[in-house]
Amino acid sequence: MTEPDPQSPSSTHDNIPAPAGRGVSRRRFFQGAAGGVAVGALGAGGAWAASTTSASPPAAADPDVVDLTRQVAFYDATHQAGIQTRPQRYAVFMTFDMATGTTATDLQTLLARWSAACARLMSGQAIGTVEPSRVDAVAQDSGEASGLEPASLTVTVGLGPGLFDERFGLKSKRPQLLSALPALPSDRLQPELTGGDLSLQACADDPQVAYHAVRNLARMVRGTAQIRWTVLGFGRASAGRGQQTPRNLMGFKDGTRNVSVGGVGDDDEHVWVTDDDWMTGGTYQVARKISMNLEIWDADPVSDQQEIFGRSKLEGAPLSGKDEHDVPDFSAKTASGKLAIGPTSHIALAAHENNNGTKILRRGYNYTDGLNSVGQLDAGLLFLAYMKDPAQFVTLQRKLGRADRLNEYIAHIGSAVFAVPPSPRTGHYLAEGLFT
Repeated sequence: MTEPDPQSPSSTHDNIPAPAGRGVSRRRFFQGAAGGVAVGALGAGGAWAASTTSASPPAAADPDVVDLTRQVAFYDATHQAGIQTRPQRYAVFMTFDMATGTTATDLQTLLARWSAACARLMSGQAIGTVEPSRVDAVAQDSGEASGLEPASLTVTVGLGPGLFDERFGLKSKRPQLLSALPALPSDRLQPELTGGDLSLQACADDPQVAYHAVRNLARMVRGTAQIRWTVLGFGRASAGRGQQTPRNLMGFKDGTRNVSVGGVGDDDEHVWVTDDDWMTGGTYQVARKISMNLEIWDADPVSDQQEIFGRSKLEGAPLSGKDEHDVPDFSAKTASGKLAIGPTSHIALAAHENNNGTKILRRGYNYTDGLNSVGQLDAGLLFLAYMKDPAQFVTLQRKLGRADRLNEYIAHIGSAVFAVPPSPRTGHYLAEGLFT
């Protein structure tokens, strides 16, 4: 492959500076990139992004109408996209482990190449050639998104606790609050669905666009990182005019009282890191794969289902009120003198009023994996949440795991936590502060 011209305005060397303090030249930094996609092709993405991703086109006039032409900026937004972005309808979540023997330079190169590729993907462009000039050459882009619109694609990258062990010499750069989640009540974790050095969350209003993004980012790092676990999600966003809060597969509205997504809310207080070196402007991501025993749930009377959640099934109103967004009254009683919202109901245990004001930003999706080993539906919730301190989730889950009536019907089978760095500036890359 011909090396990019250091004087060319499209050169990767000009758009992603070589890190200081590690003794790695610009040329060696990009020669060290691993994977099946040519660095030169992605280097052009770095320069291209400077002129085409600094701002998003206007969104649709009606936020409930899906606009498949909509683009979301990758660079120059204080926070990474895909957290407070208007929720899209589909998600693909994938975690990776760095390969044995990889170095800090390999990790640095991966993050730089992913940054340039994410910018291209989120604008609706391929990350490289789809039809090589030689018939025996491998395509740089798998091609299944050719001709499709950007569909509001966002790619959000997280860094797991394992990156800050002895392998990469980054221990002094570990974010203050990043560590593996402790064992939690009701955990039934499967080792193959836990942990990871890196996470990718791709959300889009077209499932093929989301899958294409994660597939091609994974192709890029073969030999440097290997896939650990993945979940395909659906059903998050508004699907049309007047659609309300998304529903989980149990039929109940999901996430009514958490930090709002897609608008101005109380995220500064609960979501964003404000005082931690290179992580300032970032957040922490907790991912959980929650299996639901839907056959048993479907056999339960609706009246009992509503008492388990503490909400009405159709409207989503707290059992002490009439409308979804009514503030729950946990002291209200029925005509028979019974508490309208039971103390072990889901909303009573999770409510911020009962947890010293603790809130998280939830961005969950439904998932289905067909049938399980006993022939029942294998489905549930891909729980994705963002917060300024993972202790916010741990505090809530300890309480829910001990007493929530919903535990009879669910099991937490997958789990991971990641530090999500802030959005990079044009010409830079994700988590660049790790290497300076």
